Amino acid sequence: MNSTNETLIRVEDLFMHFPVYRGIIRRQVGAIRAVDGVSFEVMKGETLGLVGESGCGKTTVGRTILQLYKPTSGHVYFKDIDLATLKPEAMRQMRQELQMIFQDPYASLNPRMTVREIIGEPLVAFGLASGKALDERVAELLDLVRLDRNYSERYPHEFSGGQRQRIGVARALAMNPSFIVCDEPISALDVSIQSQVVNLLEDLQKELNLTYLFIAHDLSMVRHISDRVVVMYLGKIMELADRNDVYINPLHPYTKALLSSIPVPDPDYYEDHQRIVLEGDVPSPANPPSGCRFRTRCPIAINNCAEIVPELREISAGHFAACIRVEGYDEAEEVINPENVN
Repeated sequence: MNSTNETLIRVEDLFMHFPVYRGIIRRQVGAIRAVDGVSFEVMKGETLGLVGESGCGKTTVGRTILQLYKPTSGHVYFKDIDLATLKPEAMRQMRQELQMIFQDPYASLNPRMTVREIIGEPLVAFGLASGKALDERVAELLDLVRLDRNYSERYPHEFSGGQRQRIGVARALAMNPSFIVCDEPISALDVSIQSQVVNLLEDLQKELNLTYLFIAHDLSMVRHISDRVVVMYLGKIMELADRNDVYINPLHPYTKALLSSIPVPDPDYYEDHQRIVLEGDVPSPANPPSGCRFRTRCPIAINNCAEIVPELREISAGHFAACIRVEGYDEAEEVINPENVN
């Protein structure tokens, strides 16, 4: 555990709705509610895992935190500075501390630029290095991500997927950031390469005192690298807890279903553990269900689930869940919202 008690990122009641237009005059007829009121904190030095099915809003949360998407409403505080209220130039300067590692290393690198140009682009954009100083900094960054510094004049197509992702990591580190959003950085890589990239990220975190928001589908990998885990479904947070609490004692039925889908290389395991298969498809974020977002697929849903929007309440110390069927939910007092997110 690398985390401290100091809050680096604080997200308060964040909404990100994408308008839907129709007709010649492009009249708005609805909205895709990708992120629908989420609140959480990321402590300095920790890795916060963010998991959920495709389309649940994980990547949108990461991009909205970095203001690549301007939020519909809500606040994102970085060192007590509300990023959502910053003017463009002030936000541009803030990007030196906030970076992102993108999911697809084949699409995130410009094929017409050399490695030197790709990694050095942030330094040139902010006027921090040029000439020999730029070459030396690029060489240092290549060393940092375990790539040969002689690769600086090569192009992306000359590298494997794992090497390309290391170039992406080097580019993210060029400005010496303190917070990095890792948007499924290993999902496009071979299994044999995934562990190498994850180990590199862990080593860099210790060496450079980095803080990560690690977005992923691979629950076993999230358990390995994360300190705490956030489980999302259809734009809402279902559960938030320490990684061991989530994996050993999951409270929300959606979390239990996700964990039951993790393959275990032990035939005897499935004699004692029944896999939870969710029925139906994920509802459309343009027209989400009333009440609990998960109720249409939940195996323990009751009539009240269609009427009550469950708040994210602290059921036990540091373990939050948004489900009225969770034991102790009615007695829980703390609710994560903008008034008491601290």
